[in-house]
Amino acid sequence: MESPNLEFEYGDSDTLTAELSELYSYTEEPEFALNRDYFEEDFRSHARGRRWTELTVDEQKAYVMRLLDALEVTDRDKRLKVARAILYLAQGVFDECDTEVDVLHWSRHNIFLLYDMGIFTALLELLSMEMDNSQACSSAVRKPAISLADSTELRVLLSIMYLIVEMIRVQTEDDRPEWRAAREAFKTELGSPLYNGEPFALLLFTMVTKFCSMNAPHFPMKKVLLLLWKTVLFTLGGFEELQQMKVRARERLSLPPLPEDSIKVVRAMRAASPPASAMELIEQQQQQKRGRRSRRSAFVDSLEGDSPFPKKQPLVKQDSLDTYNERDPFKNDDARDEEEDPEDTDSGIEGEVDPLDRDVIIQPPPPLRPPTERVNFPKGLPWAPKVREKDIEHFLETSRNKFIGFTLGSDTKTLVGLPRPIHESVKTLKQHKYVSISEIQIKREEELLQCPLSLGEEEVEETPAEILYVGMLPNLSQYVIALLKLLLAAAPTSKAKTDSINILADVLPEEMPITVLQSMKLGIDVNRHKEIIVKAISALLLLLLKHFKLNHIYQFEIVSQHLVFANCIPLILKFFNQNIMSYISAKNSICVLDFPHCVVHEMPELTAESLEAGDNNQFCWRNLFSCINLLRILNKLTKWKHSRTMMLVVFKSAPILKRALKVKQAMMQLYVLKLLKIQTKYLGRQWRKSNMKTMSAIYQKVRHRLNDDWAYGNDIDARPWDFQAEECALRESIEKFNSRRYDKNRNGDFVPVDNCLQSVLGQRVELPDDFHYSYEMWLEREVFSQPIQWEGLLQNP
Repeated sequence: MESPNLEFEYGDSDTLTAELSELYSYTEEPEFALNRDYFEEDFRSHARGRRWTELTVDEQKAYVMRLLDALEVTDRDKRLKVARAILYLAQGVFDECDTEVDVLHWSRHNIFLLYDMGIFTALLELLSMEMDNSQACSSAVRKPAISLADSTELRVLLSIMYLIVEMIRVQTEDDRPEWRAAREAFKTELGSPLYNGEPFALLLFTMVTKFCSMNAPHFPMKKVLLLLWKTVLFTLGGFEELQQMKVRARERLSLPPLPEDSIKVVRAMRAASPPASAMELIEQQQQQKRGRRSRRSAFVDSLEGDSPFPKKQPLVKQDSLDTYNERDPFKNDDARDEEEDPEDTDSGIEGEVDPLDRDVIIQPPPPLRPPTERVNFPKGLPWAPKVREKDIEHFLETSRNKFIGFTLGSDTKTLVGLPRPIHESVKTLKQHKYVSISEIQIKREEELLQCPLSLGEEEVEETPAEILYVGMLPNLSQYVIALLKLLLAAAPTSKAKTDSINILADVLPEEMPITVLQSMKLGIDVNRHKEIIVKAISALLLLLLKHFKLNHIYQFEIVSQHLVFANCIPLILKFFNQNIMSYISAKNSICVLDFPHCVVHEMPELTAESLEAGDNNQFCWRNLFSCINLLRILNKLTKWKHSRTMMLVVFKSAPILKRALKVKQAMMQLYVLKLLKIQTKYLGRQWRKSNMKTMSAIYQKVRHRLNDDWAYGNDIDARPWDFQAEECALRESIEKFNSRRYDKNRNGDFVPVDNCLQSVLGQRVELPDDFHYSYEMWLEREVFSQPIQWEGLLQNP
């Protein structure tokens, strides 16, 4: 009945082996041998009977140099063969290895060698050529069905680049000093605007938008998204680095240190058991009755009659009615049945009690353990409470109105005329006051807008996040919409539509399966392919939001607003409106086909039974990772935003989120509870009464904000909300920020006028190359034929 605790450790990514195996579809498996054959065909003529692993480093460099020269040829087929040979080196010359560890060792060695010889830059030029290959794009657009064969060159190039980025990104204890230096150099190179004046990530973003606009349907989107995610992860930094950057930023701004390390707190949390539903408790009671009857002897039965116990109705309390009629606070009585719409619920929930935590009062079964073991009081709350400056101001404003009859604005120091308990309250609030980096940035932005001349130009540090934001800004909305389109197409709850984008171009074989076994294998491959796309997009969006928020709050706000306007909130809720337990425990993988296992070991014969069995893992790491990322994104979008919180209420997210609490993983439960906490006050008293177990879990696991009456919301229930007004005010602040910081012509009014005739006439003016051919016509049209109003100079403006 109860799901087990999931031994899942959240991180920037899965293990290196898992991340490498997810790069390849199972349909691509025959290409491993192809890469090896092309390499050996060329290498045999060079090495004369020796193996790659037997060469000295200098000999290996000489051969890589030869491959690099061969990449320059104009013949497309020859170029592809050379690229496949390079890919075989990057994959770890697996034909010369006996174990998976050996493959990873040689892959690492070869990749640092390839990077040192400048292969990445050469691949980048080839990738740009393939992107601009209009012939391939137009033929792909005309094709009715696109398969793996349409993206061969792109897949080979992207695979090599992904292996280079991923292998160099992951640090190991036995890294050589020159490898560490190469890692830092490559990180700087990827994050800098060295590629056509923009960072490498922007080239990949361009590929994503081109694919989503249907101009290049043959692009292998899974590989592009994985490479984009790993590039952003490498250049901007993962969650541990982000935490360190946050600590350093607070030190620079002379702010007090963070009250705790959030990563460590979340890792130390334990999952809460979702309370049993009413149906489960009734069933349990009936089973115990049957058990007690079967143990009684026939003799006692004959003496006492048919039933040894008086019959009891299992549900007798009035509260149990609320279980069946949980109402939405925004619906009238006639519409109470709309919440359990068959289309919005999964098959296990339809027509029965929501199986999470209805606090139905039922006669409890006799305890199986001593009562002392059942009571587990928390040893203290995991998070230190926080208070914002505006919370203290609001508290003092209310108190002054009540006791004195007037307010003092934002003055939080004057406590004259207030009773002693208020003094104590203010002292406690100030002890837990937390000033975020965002508040400082907003305050600074207001000052810069008010006094542009006296404060002068702001010095903007050229961080990787800043460089990426500047590059993304002109087409930011296109990038966000493209990522959400792909997320929608890959979501398991999405229905296949004729007009939706085809994300299976790099997984479908040229010849469709003809046997049941091939169909099963392709089905698993397609589901796995979609899961990997969801994983990459969710991790990428979360990284962008977190890094932009640290870099500048308004950079975060513009990405958030584009996400909200592109319907990200209902999209994520739609994603969770499925049987989330079955999604997290999905077994869409075939271990024997995973790289590097499949290139080292003999391939066993696949059967329908072995495919159905899947792996022995308790859960699917990537799916749980994706769910947590999407919940974190939803939290980031709605935190402190009243109108967006109301969107959660209007979209009826509470039952969907409650179902997600079934997953016994502490981090996932924490983010679900956070989302429930912010909307609790709007769900009405009846909902809170029916969900006391959830309320207790929120109290135990989520950070407390002093003065936040999230559990009652007496005075806020009637608060009006205007989505448009709130978002417009935010948009205005964002546009002022972007205009001030990035618009080169913003200070036109403040630029001094040059009155000197010689310096004005002496300025160099950029003219087109062919201007000297047509300057006489230009003079005639622009100067001589225009009447000059000399008297206009005499009139006052």
